[in-house]
Amino acid sequence: MIDPVELTAALVRRASVTPADAGALDVLAEALTPFGFRCARVDRGGVANLYARWGTEGPVFGFNGHTDVVPEGDAAAWTHPPFSAAIAGGDLWGRGSVDMKSAVAAFAASAAGFVSETPPKGSVALLITGDEEGAAEHGTRAILDWMAAEGERLDVCLVGEPTSAETFGDAIKIGRRGSLTATFTARGVQGHTAYPARALNPLPALARLLDRLASTPLDQGTAHFEPSTLAITTIDVGNPATNVIPAEGRATVNIRFNDAHDGASLTARLRATAEVVTAETGVAIAVETHLSAESFVTPPGPFVEMVAAAVAAETGARPALSTAGGTSDARFVKDHCPVVELGLVGRGMHAVDERVPVEDVRRLARLYRGVLDRWFASA
Repeated sequence: MIDPVELTAALVRRASVTPADAGALDVLAEALTPFGFRCARVDRGGVANLYARWGTEGPVFGFNGHTDVVPEGDAAAWTHPPFSAAIAGGDLWGRGSVDMKSAVAAFAASAAGFVSETPPKGSVALLITGDEEGAAEHGTRAILDWMAAEGERLDVCLVGEPTSAETFGDAIKIGRRGSLTATFTARGVQGHTAYPARALNPLPALARLLDRLASTPLDQGTAHFEPSTLAITTIDVGNPATNVIPAEGRATVNIRFNDAHDGASLTARLRATAEVVTAETGVAIAVETHLSAESFVTPPGPFVEMVAAAVAAETGARPALSTAGGTSDARFVKDHCPVVELGLVGRGMHAVDERVPVEDVRRLARLYRGVLDRWFASA
């Protein structure tokens, strides 16, 4: 059988700082192949991706995760070298140990044991990418595009992102907020501060717009989500002179939104507010938006309840059903099949001295095995 701790260590030793693979997917493929998994590389755009499947018929249970990691930062500040996978004090240390090489290893170990000991009627597939921490254009998206072309299909999918808040298994994610970034450019007429009537200052208009956006609630929350939020992230003028009214000012906001909205409705709302301020001030305000992800939710039902039951069996407590946090590759998978996220406590991810309790890696493998047992028993 695959030891999830040993496999985690082998993956952590690969310095797969996004988008570099550094051989991490080869390590995973070599571990899975002896158990009958057919491994296909689905590389695209300079990104390494892996699709591994056991079985040829449905139903198909899928697991999605990533082996790329963020940079280590100041390596000298680490207690143990960031890619050493040192085990000390009951923890496995290293970049990616929490986010999320341990989850990839835990699922590989549980899947290999499952198909070897109790071969199911159906298939198990792993979708592993090297482009989750980066632009995410050629990672999970590439695998799903390849699957569509090859006629591959998942019935459900579990993403192994760290989802627990304080204690192991205390939360699973059944959805994620959407993310939209908007940049406003207010254009006026430059002039001397001593003669403001001869200029058209764009900054009061920009400030009015930002205050109106920031002080007006987007919603009161929905059944599965807390209220949407809007944060002003930067205001840029670039004016080095104290006696010059600038011709232009820019500002950027980021909206994390629930399922009361979508990217199109929010963009329309932002443009309408900018048009009102333009009419009030005479300052033209251009709006550019970038949608990183739409919000989504997998409503509580048989799949969600089955995963929650597996968690309760391992931990003794029912997990919270959460939609908090940032985005993940579940935002791509949700267009393919029902998806939930279940993983470790996220404490320490992306930080210096990232580390995971060794016992939590083993517990996670047991938990994933419990999910597989339950799902195929009911499928």
